[in-house]
Amino acid sequence: MDYMTIAKEVLLTEAKELEQASLKLGEEIGKVVELVSNIKGKLIITGVGKSGLVGSKMAATFASTGTSSFFLHPTEAMHGDLGMIGKEDVLLAISYSGESEELTKILPHVKRLDIPLIGMAKDKNSTLGRYSDVFVSIMIDKEACPLGVAPTSSTTLTMALGDALAVCLMKKKDFQKEDFASFHPGGSLGKQLFIKIKDIMRDKDLPIVSADTALKDAIVVMS
Repeated sequence: MDYMTIAKEVLLTEAKELEQASLKLGEEIGKVVELVSNIKGKLIITGVGKSGLVGSKMAATFASTGTSSFFLHPTEAMHGDLGMIGKEDVLLAISYSGESEELTKILPHVKRLDIPLIGMAKDKNSTLGRYSDVFVSIMIDKEACPLGVAPTSSTTLTMALGDALAVCLMKKKDFQKEDFASFHPGGSLGKQLFIKIKDIMRDKDLPIVSADTALKDAIVVMS
């Protein structure tokens, strides 16, 4: 079996879906950016299954690039975590079918809170699409899976759109590398910008000897 050819086909299939999606983008992207950039609360992302995993990554990307965000599992939301949603928040819900039962159950309660809902699904006429104030299509023609059922191209597109929105918001907020480093103090960029020589240098009890110190005595001082 030619695994290299299979892998290449997967990459090309997903790349084609991304390219087609880029040609279909409309004013909905601008609406999302304006909506999220003006909120006083947080951007809350929700979804189940693979959409939930992609949503978790999106929330992490938003949070690290200047948009306060966290992931909320819809099942947990139905059992008390709806209390995490405030009046000044925005909810971004992801479901390729737009009909995920765990997700659609919380939508009436979200609307009761009277907060904006951004929906990402393949069909605007789905349950999620109908509840959404702003709808972003994640419709694809072909999954990279040979059975055509495992979320592959669709999850790649969803994650890429999340990245695109995060970058748009960075541009909107004039987010600089110093801002990024402040959220990543443990990373290499954070260390370059925030750790000074004085933070790591030793300035007390230094192992100093004179030029005429015997080697055996210098070794004792050094150790």
